[in-house]
Amino acid sequence: MATSEAGLDRGRSAFEEHRWTDAVEHFLDADQSGGLPAPDLERLATVEILTGKTDAGIDTLTRAHEEYLVVGDVAGAARCAGWIGIHLMNAGQPARSTGWFARAGRLVAELNEPCAVEGLLLMPTALGMLFGSNPEGARRVFTDALAIGEKFQDRDLISLSLLGTGQACVALGDVSTGVGLLDEVMVAVTAGELSPVPSGIIYCAVIGTCHLAFDLRRALEWTAALDRWCGGRPDMVLFSGQCQSHRADLYRLHGAWDDAVSAAKDAQRLSAAGDYQALYGGYYQQGEVERLRGEFAAAEECYRQAARSGYEPQPGLALLKLARGEFPAAQTLIRRAADAADLATRRHLLPALVEIELAAGDTAAARRAADELASVAQDCGMPMLQAASCQAGGAVLLAEGEPALAQPVLRRGWMLWRELGVPFEAARCRTLVGQACRASGDDDSAVMDFEAAHAEFLALGAAPAAAWAASLQDTPAHDAQPGPLTPRELEVLRLVASGMANRAIAGELYLSEKTVARHVSNILLKLGLQSRVAATKYAYDHGLTA
Repeated sequence: MATSEAGLDRGRSAFEEHRWTDAVEHFLDADQSGGLPAPDLERLATVEILTGKTDAGIDTLTRAHEEYLVVGDVAGAARCAGWIGIHLMNAGQPARSTGWFARAGRLVAELNEPCAVEGLLLMPTALGMLFGSNPEGARRVFTDALAIGEKFQDRDLISLSLLGTGQACVALGDVSTGVGLLDEVMVAVTAGELSPVPSGIIYCAVIGTCHLAFDLRRALEWTAALDRWCGGRPDMVLFSGQCQSHRADLYRLHGAWDDAVSAAKDAQRLSAAGDYQALYGGYYQQGEVERLRGEFAAAEECYRQAARSGYEPQPGLALLKLARGEFPAAQTLIRRAADAADLATRRHLLPALVEIELAAGDTAAARRAADELASVAQDCGMPMLQAASCQAGGAVLLAEGEPALAQPVLRRGWMLWRELGVPFEAARCRTLVGQACRASGDDDSAVMDFEAAHAEFLALGAAPAAAWAASLQDTPAHDAQPGPLTPRELEVLRLVASGMANRAIAGELYLSEKTVARHVSNILLKLGLQSRVAATKYAYDHGLTA
């Protein structure tokens, strides 16, 4: 018995100190020595789930549920049943989840007095409404859950209810109220007032909602906080993968694409280790970087893997179709996704919808989407939303033959993207500024804009966008100019276009074969091309073969 008690004490200490692996070991030792009381079975289940052993954790939580029934603690048994349902729901097992929620509800109904578990059991209904295009209904149910949490002073329930209310407000378009509630919730989380699992749920949901609200500043702040929280629990798997996927998203936005891919791959690894909710973000974020780099086959595979989560990889997949010139397919995908999305998600799809409709030649459809985005931006002062709206609206004005009107709108978008530190979108917007200048007859300014954007795209490694900017640098009167290529690269390109292999080019120019290979690689990167065949076509199209 003394050995069992010592193991329990060590397990409880490790639990409080966030040493999850040690806690598992000590609790299991104590369990083998003399069994665990129900509260310690709950603790063991928690640390098993946090360290990626979800199946074992659910089995242990089931034991806790049964132990509570044995000792006559029906409320404790109902609480365990409710959390088993939540964990199964997150693990993608809806049938088992529904069964456990039903059991929890039956147990609560047997109680003579109300309890906080009633509020916990409102969560599945509220979440179903929130993600089922009924945010107003969700807000009402979350409000009911909040009242129960406050009645019983259940901090976890209070915070989860406030989280859901904030998410519902954002989904309804009341962004300022929504993010204010999220800030309030995060006070409790960062103060360490909540249990580990609710804390992780709230961290990840708040960051995701900040992205939906175009609130880049808050997303950065709370992702850094989540990173610190996970860092203080180095053996934690659950939530750590989601943290990495959020980091990948921010790295991508800020132009650190190698870091983005590294974080995305960490998310994929942790997803396989037990953080199931990281599957989508891990693969989708890598797919976005691969697409922007022009690695289209790799991007498509990443989107395919992301789709295994049950979420559509949009707008990335539609933009990939666009990059490949498959305009009808891109239109079909983005229109279907936008039509099926809830309000908050639809707002995030609107910039891509505008881009694809313009590329496909449907200016009227692009105008409708841009106006919808502008209406949202008018009601919300988030700089990222303002930047996206300016970029979309300016692009449509340009397509409508209004370059003079487009210029100030696009310049504001460009400045906003720069201030936000989002270099790829800033360069895209500056390229559009250049097009507006050229259409207005100011070719000198246009060329400067194109050159600056091209340099930024090259620095990022954005090959397709670099090719776009490079193709715009030449004025009609200078079609045969080499654009971004050096004289030596131009020589190499001419010989590549003549059909010569690297060894033959090396002999022709008295260079090493390795040097020629480096020149060819630079040519492809600068022009945003994928092959020697594409380089040959570029040379002929631009009169560079003479």
